[in-house]
Amino acid sequence: MVPEGWKLTTLGEVCNGQLQTGPFGSQLHADEYTTSGIAVLMPKDLVNHRATINSASKISPERAQDLKKHTLKVGDILFSRRGDVTRFALVDEGARGALCGTGCLKATPSEEHAPEFIAYFLQKDAVKRWLEQNSVGQTMPNMNTSILSELPLMTANSRQEEEKIAMILSTWDKMINTIEQLLANSQKQRKALIQQLITGKKRLVRHEKSLGYKITSHGEIPSDWEYPMIREVCSQISEKNGSGADYPVLSCSKHEGFVDSLKYFKKKVYSEDTSGYRVIPRGCFGFPANHIEEGSIGLQRDYDIGIVSPIYVVFMADEEKVNNEYLYALLKTEHYRQIFSAATNSSVDRRGSLRWKEFSSIHVPLPPLSEQNKIASALATADEEIEKLKNKLDCIKQEKKALMQQLLTGKRRVKTEDKEK
Repeated sequence: MVPEGWKLTTLGEVCNGQLQTGPFGSQLHADEYTTSGIAVLMPKDLVNHRATINSASKISPERAQDLKKHTLKVGDILFSRRGDVTRFALVDEGARGALCGTGCLKATPSEEHAPEFIAYFLQKDAVKRWLEQNSVGQTMPNMNTSILSELPLMTANSRQEEEKIAMILSTWDKMINTIEQLLANSQKQRKALIQQLITGKKRLVRHEKSLGYKITSHGEIPSDWEYPMIREVCSQISEKNGSGADYPVLSCSKHEGFVDSLKYFKKKVYSEDTSGYRVIPRGCFGFPANHIEEGSIGLQRDYDIGIVSPIYVVFMADEEKVNNEYLYALLKTEHYRQIFSAATNSSVDRRGSLRWKEFSSIHVPLPPLSEQNKIASALATADEEIEKLKNKLDCIKQEKKALMQQLLTGKRRVKTEDKEK
């Protein structure tokens, strides 16, 4: 149902047919790009629905003059022509004067419509599905101006109403951006805190006098810390799910650690027969031997017993010597990811795997257990703050999505100056 004064239309009608393909490779050769000059926007430069020239390729002003019909104005909308055809961006002042590059399509809304409103409408899930379903190409999705011009849209009663709707939604975007910045800062601070704590540069215990530092193969650590090999404080677990019990099948991701495979992938990606899978009890560590160099190592916190693929190495730490959360934070650092990568590359295993023998030979800095506990507690506090920000961000995004559904379909109307008069 279309609200009074609103109209079902297409992108082609909204733009009065002003859709254009960027220059083809035959018109703009790779050897013409320079490190300075006029920016040429490619699909990679369409970030979060905004056109950015920060890392864009450039061509000389003289060559740009030859391609001036591709020059971008504020309010133009760029679309990716191949690959992720749902990718688009609104051109603002920051990208004014750049060129629509190879791999992009340009649409120019008429003056009757607010480009910001059109850009918000293009964020709708229904629009993304339409673009995916109507793309062409067998090996890679492709879009062209003919198809794009048929993209269904709904426009408001007037440009003023569209601008008011866009202004309301932009306020929500500002809130989202603020929280995203707070989240990024918190994550950055946590990373710096970990680095200080696991190297002893920041101590959470007081000493009457400085104890100094000692040199290890991986840098300086406090002289009162131990520096054992992993096998000296951890032991491997090799138990298999011989009975084929229906335990949760877990996978390890780079950023999230262990996840329930079925829930995470939303489909079954593991074998029907799990009798050969390894058992991983709660509080144990595990990693896929052929992917640990990517940082894929996890601590199993969610189930009393889970199972993992036979390619995983499973181990547990000595609770009298090691705080699991401290060790986990240590092993998830970029420093240890590089150590794992180096150990994998030097392994005699030609399959590019890191087995327990080589992994357990790696050394770790180990403070007294009481200090490990304090470090783990400090990191938990930081994690709680990050989790709160993530939850808040998710909530606001969902609220914005619901508001978009109402405003962009006219189910909720806004007052404009004309109506108020």
